[in-house]
Amino acid sequence: MFFAQYYLDCLSHASYLIGDEGTGRAVVVDPRRDVSEYLADAAAHGLTVVGVVNTHVHADFVAGHLELADSTGAWIGYGRRAETEYPVRPLAEGERIPLGDVVLEVMETPGHTPESISLLVYEHAGDEVPYGVLTGDALFIGDVGRPDLLASAGVTAEELGALLHHSVQHKLMGLPDAVRVFPAHGAGSACGKRLSVERSSTIGEQRATNYACAPMSSEEFVALVTAGQSAAPGYFAHDAALNRKDRRRYDAGAARPLSLAEFSALRDAGAVVVDARDPLEFAAGHLRGAVNVPADGRFAEQAGTVLDPGERLVVIAPEGRAEEVLTRLARVGLDLAEGYLPEPEAAMEALAADMAPASRVTAARLRSDLAGPRPPLVVDLRGLDEREANGVIDTAVHIPLGELPRRAGELPADRPLVLHCAGGHRSSVAASLLRRRGFEDVSDLLGGHAAWALTTTPAG
Repeated sequence: MFFAQYYLDCLSHASYLIGDEGTGRAVVVDPRRDVSEYLADAAAHGLTVVGVVNTHVHADFVAGHLELADSTGAWIGYGRRAETEYPVRPLAEGERIPLGDVVLEVMETPGHTPESISLLVYEHAGDEVPYGVLTGDALFIGDVGRPDLLASAGVTAEELGALLHHSVQHKLMGLPDAVRVFPAHGAGSACGKRLSVERSSTIGEQRATNYACAPMSSEEFVALVTAGQSAAPGYFAHDAALNRKDRRRYDAGAARPLSLAEFSALRDAGAVVVDARDPLEFAAGHLRGAVNVPADGRFAEQAGTVLDPGERLVVIAPEGRAEEVLTRLARVGLDLAEGYLPEPEAAMEALAADMAPASRVTAARLRSDLAGPRPPLVVDLRGLDEREANGVIDTAVHIPLGELPRRAGELPADRPLVLHCAGGHRSSVAASLLRRRGFEDVSDLLGGHAAWALTTTPAG
């Protein structure tokens, strides 16, 4: 058996290529949109991709099922409750997908979404105990998939939570302890709240250590797994819709360098400048109105959070990383990226009259300003778990980064604002977004709450 996991740190996303080395038949599970790595690995190991399975309709990234199907002629499989614009193979409980001696078996595990499935992987068709189970977003390492993402679609968290309770506590926990667990996400994903950094586990380990796998009633389970969930990033609904559509295909060759004249014309016409440089470089000088989403970090998720998928984009990237940045935008459905500046430093010199620094304040300066005659309003961008674990600035209002685009109107335009996160990364993103939206006196806290916690309140 050939079995490979592919992990994207930027999206905390795991996908899989599983094949029978005897027959050469293979299936890709939960693929990302840029599919060249799966195709290259399949070719290198003498495999032909005959099927593509999405364990559910993903919301946190645009899946690559259409690209793989176009490239290989493979069928596309979903749980039987899925509704899509393109033809799919509906997969029902107990259905077996033989690749040769290697066999996949469908287990319906609804709860994160109604159509969610897991796939049992048998290394040999006659094995009594599966090699592993691909759990999608039903069961994570240390957590389970949140059941509250479809509230806007008319499905309540209570309804899905009850389904998830049965899927996790009775079906997945009904598997033998030795079965390996391979989820679709790891730590950092907004699809859960306590995901581990580990990328695989076993049913036995999860039975012993995962809070949501301990025996409990359905009511207790729903209350436990829905409590403390962060707001879902705004792009989730857009990506879920794209994954149901017969949408535009990803084209790795579409990224193009822009001349300074082209870049300026697009910017003048309203295109958003996405500046993917480090926050310190951005703060030293950037084009007015640019949104800073640093490439070194959770770039795709944060870009999807603060950028509108209907807006045209132009990119300023760290040297040699422009195509990477454009690919990562495409992974979350930000398809209106027109191109990038190939020599950003020279271009910004030519546009020096339209450059501006970004205000960043130290923790000591913030303490002083808070005690002054015109104290700023402090905005805490962290998640609930971070606040509970690390403490808060007493006067701060709490607006997580994922909620800021829709809640920016709650902030006063006539008062200084200081934004902070844990270390100063997300706050640069948020401050640049507010400046673009017309807030004039916006700073972010250098070093974030970690720096604040290291200082002491001045005596007196």
